[in-house]
Amino acid sequence: MNGWLWGSGALGAGDLFALFLHFALLSLLAVGGAITTAPDMQRFVVGERGWITDAQFTSSVALAQAAPGPNVLFVAVIGYNVAGLAGAAAALFGSLLPSTTLALAASRLGDLHAQSRGARAFTAGMAPLTLGLLLATGWVLVEPMHQQWGTPLLVAVTLFVMLRTRLSPLWPIALGAFVGAMGWVG
Repeated sequence: MNGWLWGSGALGAGDLFALFLHFALLSLLAVGGAITTAPDMQRFVVGERGWITDAQFTSSVALAQAAPGPNVLFVAVIGYNVAGLAGAAAALFGSLLPSTTLALAASRLGDLHAQSRGARAFTAGMAPLTLGLLLATGWVLVEPMHQQWGTPLLVAVTLFVMLRTRLSPLWPIALGAFVGAMGWVG
């Protein structure tokens, strides 16, 4: 079988369905976007199934986030690294179908009941959940580099800049790129 089509380790239909189903379930939890479910994606494809390594997972997310386009592209890259084009399709459709259907239904209901007490309470309750999921994602993505002295320092500086100043997020990104290019972290 071709590596570009099926990836390095060809998965059977059952495994592709398991990938689709797991990502479909996660898509219903993706309150702050697909990236908020990355910790469980990593647990599933790296820790539980062993389909790819931790480094491949982190590289997949980094590559997709650096590319132009929607943030959900990292799901397709992870799927591709697991099982080629079939894996990319399984992961991407699994991530998009349930959440898109739910978002469409919720937006129609939200338009009808936007000023209701329940809708406002739901919206207010989602903020801390989204923040927690984003922090968990950041932790998983930085975890392979916890042993390096520069990583915690870079994370602390980035948090300080984002929480205490009005600087553009591009400055911490540029700092991280500079530190990585110099070989101090990474």
